[in-house]
Amino acid sequence: MDDRNRYLSRWKQTRDLFCLFLILLLSNLRAVSGKNDGGSTVKISDYQALMALKREFVDFRGVLKSWNDSGFGACSGGWAGIKCLDGQVITIQLPWKGLGGRISEKIGQLHALRRLSLHDNVLVGSIPSSIGILRNLRVVYLFNNRLSGTIPPGIGYCPVLQMIDLSNNRLTGSIPPILANSTRLYRLNLSFNNLSGSVPDSWNGNISSLSSLDLSSNNINGRFPESLTKLSSLVVLNLKSNNLDGRIPDSIERLQNLSVLILSNNSFKGQIPDAIGNLTRLTFLDLSENYLTGQIPVSLANLPNLSSFDVSYNNLSGAVASTLAKRFNSSSFVGNIQLCGYSSSTPCPSPEPDNHPSPSKGSAMNPGGRMRTKDTILISVGAILLVLLLLCCLFMCCLIIRKAASKGKNSNTRGLASRGRIEVESGGEAGGKLVHFDGHCVFTADDLLCATAEIMGKSSYGTTYKATLGDNNQVTVKRLREKSTKANKEFETELAKLGMIQHLNILALRAYYMGPKGEKLLVYDCMPNGSLASFLHARGPEMIVPWKLRMKIAIGITEGLHHLHTQENIVHGNLTSSVVLLDEKNKPKIADVGLPHLMTNAAKTDAIATAGTLGYRAPELSKLKNPNTKTDIYSLGVIMLELLTGKSPCEATDGLELPQWVSSIVKEEWTNEVFDVELMNDASNMGDDLLNTLKLALHCVDPLAAARPEALQVLQKLEEINADSTVASPAAAVQLKSE
Repeated sequence: MDDRNRYLSRWKQTRDLFCLFLILLLSNLRAVSGKNDGGSTVKISDYQALMALKREFVDFRGVLKSWNDSGFGACSGGWAGIKCLDGQVITIQLPWKGLGGRISEKIGQLHALRRLSLHDNVLVGSIPSSIGILRNLRVVYLFNNRLSGTIPPGIGYCPVLQMIDLSNNRLTGSIPPILANSTRLYRLNLSFNNLSGSVPDSWNGNISSLSSLDLSSNNINGRFPESLTKLSSLVVLNLKSNNLDGRIPDSIERLQNLSVLILSNNSFKGQIPDAIGNLTRLTFLDLSENYLTGQIPVSLANLPNLSSFDVSYNNLSGAVASTLAKRFNSSSFVGNIQLCGYSSSTPCPSPEPDNHPSPSKGSAMNPGGRMRTKDTILISVGAILLVLLLLCCLFMCCLIIRKAASKGKNSNTRGLASRGRIEVESGGEAGGKLVHFDGHCVFTADDLLCATAEIMGKSSYGTTYKATLGDNNQVTVKRLREKSTKANKEFETELAKLGMIQHLNILALRAYYMGPKGEKLLVYDCMPNGSLASFLHARGPEMIVPWKLRMKIAIGITEGLHHLHTQENIVHGNLTSSVVLLDEKNKPKIADVGLPHLMTNAAKTDAIATAGTLGYRAPELSKLKNPNTKTDIYSLGVIMLELLTGKSPCEATDGLELPQWVSSIVKEEWTNEVFDVELMNDASNMGDDLLNTLKLALHCVDPLAAARPEALQVLQKLEEINADSTVASPAAAVQLKSE
């Protein structure tokens, strides 16, 4: 019995020691895997993958400081941009963070990853091929980076992939045919890359869910992809600015859900298919800048929902249907020499009646067919007078030119400089024309064209560069898309107006250049502190933006917008935090002012259609042909909400746009979740400033355009709030909720 007791006692001791060993082992494992306050842990393989990503990234702004070596907080919200489920990473969301470097191949270890969002950074290198083994991947947002190489074919093996946006990178090679396997894909954007080859025939309707396809601004060649006509769910198809040729097939009528069709700036030939008139849901049709011939089908005039139409710069002929001519202005039809009837200046010739007298029987002829002496004398005298008139005109022109040249020489171009404008012929090898608006010549066209340039971004208007001149001065240069601008005379007339705009909160146009081959460059000052979007959303955790500075920025933007609306009679049309730039003192300056006035009707409509898609777009703009002051006020309200919340409109806010998210929280129950944490740390010193500014911002984003204030009213209220230094009242929150 004693032996048995001793045996049981030893067994219990051994069991206790073993349990203690397990507890210690699990404790160590949890420390390595990253235990957090909430008890969540991250799997070791996921932790290793995240650390590999961190090593490959170049963290210019220190946003990844929270990714510590111990792994604590990785799955509890402590690591920036990381979300987990059951210890596995399901989301990497780090847009606008200024991240450089590469994306590690180790990302393939994140087997539960659903969303990869690294857009609007400065990432380089290739897209990891291991992305193809992520079977749960649903969303890939890598647009607006500097990624190169080819699109990894394996991406087509992600069975539940829904959205891919790789636009505005430097990708090369062809479009992977294997994408046909992505049967749940409904949005694919590969625009603004250097992709070549043809659209894969293997698609053939396999991607039956595809709703939006944008392959614009690449080098895709071949004929119109017949495989695309079998994608019956397509709503948006954009093949603009490629090398496609041949005819537009009649089978395009299969795309009965199509709302937007953009085939401009290609080499399509033949007639416009009458079958396009069967696409009754079509709202946007752009066939400009091709080699299309024949007449415009009458069926297009019967499209019930068509709000934007452009067939300019083709080889079309014949009369434009009166219904089309009434619905769209002349810019939709220009550039077709043999096209008539679309404006008062392009009338179609009247048909000659059957009884029109032949030349042999005209009143100026005698029955024998010879001209009478009286008619001969009259014609001769008329010819002599015409020659004399032309000689007089020529002589007067020479005198005027000589006088102007002499005056310019003696007054050091005072005539132009007095209006703040100097026109300089570039000369040398560059050619073209450079025009300055700042009263003195700072650089020549050769200086500008030889400058070292770095791409800052692309938009519907063109590409923006930061150019370093020979004297190390930096300027911002916007190269407008060729063939998208108005004719030279009208273009320069509009620029002359824009060049005269002077306001502390508007980025002034310094100069423009028109090259001999159609290049059109706009030159602005380079703003050292970049855009407001980067300033707010891509800064490091050590950088604090105090409330007084945010208020100063809001007032400055409103002052600039008020000046545009009242003094210049200009609507911006695409006001976002990305086009608000900050100088060395963080004074805001509104950029891209007046750009729609420089573009053709089609290019302007295209820009308006895509403007503000990241949450700045007023709800009524989809029904309007042009933006107005009220849509600008809506965009201003969104920017004010950015300043208050610290959130970007494209940031996840429970699936809602920023204005709707803020409104829902205010409506449900007042909570401090609305305001940026940085602001709440000093809320006791702000009085009612935050609450009153939030009320004003919500007023600006009112769904009813008529209910929104004018820019002057917003400015007056902001200045009133800024001047108010009263102590915050607890009743303010209740008042806001009730309103």
